Amino acid sequence: MKQNASYRATATIPALLVAILSTACRQATREPVTLRYTYSWNEDRPKTKALLRLFTQQTGVRVQNIPIPEYTRDYLQLAQKLLKDGSGADVLNIDLIWSPILEPDLLDLRPYLASEIAQIDPALLASYTVNGKLVAVPFNVPLGALEYRADLLHEYGYNHPPKTWNELETMAARIQAGQRAKGLKDFWGYVWQGAAGEALTCNAIEWQISEGGGRIIEDDRTISVNNPAAIRAWQRARRWVGTISPPGVVGYRELDSMLVFDAGNAAFNRIWFLTPMTRSGQASRIGWRSFRPPIVKTGYSTIPGGVGGSAGTLGGTGTAVSLHSTHREEAVKLVRFQLHALMRDPGPGGPVQAEFSNPTPIADPRSPDGASDGSAGFVARPSLVTGGKYKLVSRAYIDTLHAVLTGQKAAPEAAASLEKQLVDITGFSPGPPKTAGGARR
Repeated sequence: MKQNASYRATATIPALLVAILSTACRQATREPVTLRYTYSWNEDRPKTKALLRLFTQQTGVRVQNIPIPEYTRDYLQLAQKLLKDGSGADVLNIDLIWSPILEPDLLDLRPYLASEIAQIDPALLASYTVNGKLVAVPFNVPLGALEYRADLLHEYGYNHPPKTWNELETMAARIQAGQRAKGLKDFWGYVWQGAAGEALTCNAIEWQISEGGGRIIEDDRTISVNNPAAIRAWQRARRWVGTISPPGVVGYRELDSMLVFDAGNAAFNRIWFLTPMTRSGQASRIGWRSFRPPIVKTGYSTIPGGVGGSAGTLGGTGTAVSLHSTHREEAVKLVRFQLHALMRDPGPGGPVQAEFSNPTPIADPRSPDGASDGSAGFVARPSLVTGGKYKLVSRAYIDTLHAVLTGQKAAPEAAASLEKQLVDITGFSPGPPKTAGGARR
């Protein structure tokens, strides 16, 4: 019996060796991990690609980009589809307004990136935090800002960019008249984004909040659009069309206004400007502007203000990890690698000093004198408070504003109609504007 047992034990040794060697060979020839990653069409692609190549060199983890559509709403639909398909995407760049919509399928990053998150300005994480869950970390942090012809301001006797909308109107009209008198018949004072898209929401909320008219829907779930201050802001913008802004501005998107300004045909342009993620960082030009040579002498400033102060709309994308990713560890590693790189270099154009490098909360419009103190902050669109209904809210707001800008509706009637629509969409009640609470920093 002992001999048989010894024979059996001896006989199993070659089989075990074969199994071990076979497993080792399979492990040696195993394909490296490949992460599937989507990032937005308007990010700085060359820089992103270079960063991803460096990540692969250092970790051995490959990164494959998933082609995405150009427009935001189409991208959202694709992101939803990719997240529902467990093999669709591991890492995604998502617009901050999508956070509550995509939250169920995204990983909570807070437990994995605690040390990195501690270095990010907490105010910038708020738009990516849903029910205490951090669904993404900032990839870029642009604010609405003003671009201006520094040479023309100097030529026409101005020693600072406009701090208020009244100043902008005066400066724009004077510079426009002067340039046209020189024979530049296509010159305009102010260009911006008036097409019926999300950029119009971003522009209009800046007008509305600076006038003291609230931010569409407040954090306490009250609707603030049908009030005198909001109506005044809309009427002001309507007056611009055809006077200091071209009639076609109601069809402009970001690229359209950029092209007009860069061709030397406008004094002012509403743009996006990157801000630092950390408190100690500096601001920089938005990534997709940096490839163009400086045709004109350009300056940058905060969005002009009014009795409610000044606030640029908070935009940007964050990097998220799919809850269904089969490569979660590697996906988190990529997000961490990306965060460290972005903290070292806030923008592709390098750090640029700007007047709004460290904005502060805007003035309270209910102050005794009703005047702004000239401070600037940012305003977040009401995506968190409206959750999955934000798309409907924004669509109603866009359609209403566009009808006012094109003269199809008068602002007072449009505001009353919009209020009813938002009540139906959200179930919230109308309330007074709370402008000071809407702008943060």
